[in-house]
Amino acid sequence: MLPCPAGIVEIRSVRVGVVAIRAVHTGFYLAMNKRGRLYGSKEFSPNCKFTERIEENGYNTYASLRWRHHGRPMFLSLNSKGRPQRGGKTRRQHLSTHFLPMLVS
Repeated sequence: MLPCPAGIVEIRSVRVGVVAIRAVHTGFYLAMNKRGRLYGSKEFSPNCKFTERIEENGYNTYASLRWRHHGRPMFLSLNSKGRPQRGGKTRRQHLSTHFLPMLVS
């Protein structure tokens, strides 16, 4: 089964350990504001940078490079319905923050 074209994202390295996530279909970059809300940005900005970490279980986590919540990293996270969660409510251990990148040709 092929993924929906609207759901395909491109993960590009900005520098070692830092990535930008861009939707292939729309060209928008994934960004996080200081309140931990995710949004799409047509222009690349510091809000679009995420630190990528490969966890012990083989999944990847993505935390905002720019913003923190009370000193803790704010992670990219989706709830059970596929909707984004606020970064301030996320933790590295939550399974909702674990992603498995795939190559799509």
